[in-house]
Amino acid sequence: MDDTNPKTHPTDNAQKDPDAWVSGDDPMTGAQASYLKTLSEQADDPEAFDEKIDKAEASRRIDALKEKLGQS
Repeated sequence: MDDTNPKTHPTDNAQKDPDAWVSGDDPMTGAQASYLKTLSEQADDPEAFDEKIDKAEASRRIDALKEKLGQS
């Protein structure tokens, strides 16, 4: 087995820190915006939603809200 080939163990890097994302500075996706809006409403935390944040920040807020709601 070739340990240097990421295709031989594709799940090893399945979760990356949002700070390490190449496209983390891009605007959040529509799916992220929708999910973040839903979670912020469920958590009664409207301040968590901001349509101007980037993808990495959206991911961090989604994770925090999921944890707050016990969905992690």
